[in-house]
Amino acid sequence: MGCGATKSNELQAALLIQRWYRQYVARLEMRRRCTWHIFQSIEYAGEQDQIKLYNFFGYLMDHFTPANSERNLISHIFRENEICRDIEWERYFCYKNIEVPELYSGPHLSFPLTVSNVADLVEAFKNKQQLHTRYVLQLLLESWKLLRMLPNINQVSTCQTKEITICGDLHGHLEDLLLVFYKNGMPSVEKSYVFNGDFVDRGKDSIEILLILFAFMLLYPNNVHLNRGNHEDYIVNLRYGFTKEVLGKYRLHGKKILKLLQKIFSWLPLATVIDQKVLILHGGISDTTDLNIIAQADRHKVKSTSFLLIVDMLWSDPMPQDGCIPNEVRGGGCYWGPDVTEKVLRRHNLQLLIRSHECKQEGYEFCHNRKVLTIFSASNYYEVGSNRGAYIRLGPDLVPHFIQYQANRSTRELTLRQSVGETERSALRALREQLFAHKSDLLYAFQDYDTDNTGWISLKHWATAVEAVLRLGLPWRVLRSQLVTTTQDGMLDYQGWLRELPITEPKTESLLETMYKQRSNLETIFRIIDSDHSGLISFEEFRQTWKLLSSHLKMEISDEAILDMAVSIDFNKDGSIDINEFMEAFRLVDRTMNLPSEPNHTKTDE
Repeated sequence: MGCGATKSNELQAALLIQRWYRQYVARLEMRRRCTWHIFQSIEYAGEQDQIKLYNFFGYLMDHFTPANSERNLISHIFRENEICRDIEWERYFCYKNIEVPELYSGPHLSFPLTVSNVADLVEAFKNKQQLHTRYVLQLLLESWKLLRMLPNINQVSTCQTKEITICGDLHGHLEDLLLVFYKNGMPSVEKSYVFNGDFVDRGKDSIEILLILFAFMLLYPNNVHLNRGNHEDYIVNLRYGFTKEVLGKYRLHGKKILKLLQKIFSWLPLATVIDQKVLILHGGISDTTDLNIIAQADRHKVKSTSFLLIVDMLWSDPMPQDGCIPNEVRGGGCYWGPDVTEKVLRRHNLQLLIRSHECKQEGYEFCHNRKVLTIFSASNYYEVGSNRGAYIRLGPDLVPHFIQYQANRSTRELTLRQSVGETERSALRALREQLFAHKSDLLYAFQDYDTDNTGWISLKHWATAVEAVLRLGLPWRVLRSQLVTTTQDGMLDYQGWLRELPITEPKTESLLETMYKQRSNLETIFRIIDSDHSGLISFEEFRQTWKLLSSHLKMEISDEAILDMAVSIDFNKDGSIDINEFMEAFRLVDRTMNLPSEPNHTKTDE
């Protein structure tokens, strides 16, 4: 009897441990999903700002008269490049007068490229070496010549290669691309690849990824296919890092490289179709998508009659309910439902749509009755441990097989709790930045609930007000305990809570806060105004920048306030503002976020 009782107790203990562990994992999963939601909401809010800014420039071009100084300021955004004819382009980007010094130890390329050339290139980038500018320009010129010959929609067959590998967004994550090649094999005649856009921005090795992909495309033009993503756009690159990366790595000829890439991006194909049954494009479709029209579009002309169709292809996302509505979360493209998927697939006799554009925690995700498949290949996209990357193998049966991975070795060594904890802390930091950027708006929102001017509101009203201001769609009541540390009887001293956010001098607080909130827009406009990529703008150009932005935001800022700000940012007092001074101003504001209890720092202190 004693033996039986012992076994019964052991069983009960095992069941209790199992139950506790399941609850523990469930809590971690809830935290992971909440963290994911924070990252994604902030990302989409930034893209929405970018689209609004893009549309605003378009509005200026369409409605301002030639006499407007603003038109001269931003006209170069949409005009045709100064060099129009192909022969003049080739002469402008001529690489032959650029000498490769004897001390150069990186890879040497010869054209047509050989397998050895491309292997050397991959190995060099793996070892953090840089390709010489001469070879960069030559490789890009050859890529441009080839891309101009390709159709808008590539037709690919599994008959010759038996299997095709499909990769989603890489976003400058070279580690992920190298890991895919290690696990799956390099592109070759026997191993075809489709890379589905968003090769650049956000990550630190975008130019290396482009050069590798273009090299393989030149080596195996029938086996390596590149689709355009929404980040293959030079205006988007101004905001999300690729422009800065190129100018940092290729200081002497970076301007030429960027101008050539601007041309190349406009010639990237828009879609790939496998065995006439599987459609691969970056973003998605809409209820007006017609592949026959898209096939005839002038994809290299931004203002073509089919531009809206191209925007849908690059920016759209699927939704669970039927219908097709504007994608207000991203600010561009649409949300489309299962009925639209059925309609477009049936119209073109297709059976599956593969797209990318959205980061997924497992690297891939099915929706719309498994007729839409999202693939995302940049692991650790938001933060180390935030997501897996994945790629697809597709054979003649057209059944997708998934391979998942984590490119960062330290991530694979973390426990689930450590991984969730690190990504959660990073997400909360990003969220606090958003709260700081909207501090004045939050104060007004809180005061609406504090009708008696007590300085206190309920936690329920706090959550409602924060969502009304930030509009991120986050579970604020769940996040409350991590953002609000001091309460009394379920009430919050909202003025004290706001005082815990960074404090600036009263005279300039409003302008600095607006500047911090709009720092991405400002940096984008700065780089647009700085059309020669010199890194300098005058006080007058800075004033015009603010006038453009204030017009965009429908807010009034006096010339005197703008001049005071320009003078304060001009740290070396040379009468102009460089990009480092411009962004240093943001860093000074940002740094105070970690110093709530210390006195304000002057520029000299910093």
